[in-house]
Amino acid sequence: MMISYPGLSKLRTKLIEYENVFLASDSVTLEQLKEMSSKRRAMEESINEKSLVTAAIAREMSGGLTSRCQQDIQKMEYYLPLLENLVYHVNLIDHNRRMNSWISDLKIRWSSVLTSPSIFNLGPKFYQFDNLYFELGMTLFVYGAMLREQALEVLPSDLVHSTTLFRKAAGVYSYLDEEILNHIVGTQEKPPEAMSHVSSVMSLICLAEAQAVAARKAEENGNTGGLLAKLHYGVTDLVAKAIDNLQITTKECKDISPRFMDFVLSCKNLHELKSYKHLAESLKNEGKIGTAIGVLHRALSNLQKYQPREDSWKQVYKQVFDDMTESLKKYEYENEFVWHKKVPHHSELPSPQAVKIVGPIPYQPQKWERTLVFKL
Repeated sequence: MMISYPGLSKLRTKLIEYENVFLASDSVTLEQLKEMSSKRRAMEESINEKSLVTAAIAREMSGGLTSRCQQDIQKMEYYLPLLENLVYHVNLIDHNRRMNSWISDLKIRWSSVLTSPSIFNLGPKFYQFDNLYFELGMTLFVYGAMLREQALEVLPSDLVHSTTLFRKAAGVYSYLDEEILNHIVGTQEKPPEAMSHVSSVMSLICLAEAQAVAARKAEENGNTGGLLAKLHYGVTDLVAKAIDNLQITTKECKDISPRFMDFVLSCKNLHELKSYKHLAESLKNEGKIGTAIGVLHRALSNLQKYQPREDSWKQVYKQVFDDMTESLKKYEYENEFVWHKKVPHHSELPSPQAVKIVGPIPYQPQKWERTLVFKL
């Protein structure tokens, strides 16, 4: 059982036509700019949900991919190498007034999915930065979100592939944090997606989700007790670090969605419960039923006042909480009539140890080695 937060790829963006802004010196450069615009438009129509292409045509255009998520990922993988190549060539022309004017004329605009919706705006709020790294950063954020959503899509049927996709998404967000977002400077208000700490949060969340799937796989393979407690506490530890970074972000951006913050906190508390549940099972199997009772008491007491806001999250949380409450009653009854073991003071009780078995798959940017020549 996991809780999920889909929809992080549902950003909106405005049209960009590169060939109408950059003056090409030759026909080859012009064709490459037109190709960029074409690939960008295909991506834009998908994420803006304005594509008029039928499902059958979309499947044929993608080479037979039936998943809408996979089709969107493919479109981004066609666009990103062209964008990386443009960024590379623009960087070769440093501090050029005309080039800066062209980039400003692109009007790179993106909305956010991590801010609270305003009751005064009928549509999404758009942020504009005259910086190609803003376009690259926001595109990579959506790309990571799509990999994560594909991981959620395949989760019920293929745990191994789901884990791999979560790890790939984590790698994209690490790259975004370490290599891209420091280039987005200016006095304008940034969306959370363009902030370094948010990318760090997203990388940690994707890793936590990968670890949660790995724990589920371990349980299906027959592992019980101690190992599962360590794996779930590894999830808790990763999410706790994400919460620390999110708290830093809220000082820079006061408008982070409360629903997203509640999701992160719910993940932490859910897997903390699971880790204590499995730790108690392990202790009971070792004959330490008094200690198992103490562990369950402490966990339930610490977390009984917390309730997620989302109904689907409440159901998952409540099921784990109820399972632990039932186990506690069973252990106490068995201890009273059979074992008569002392329940240690809470200061003497063990806590789960965090074991992490997943890491990000590093994102390797693909840059098409095509020369671009401009009239400057």
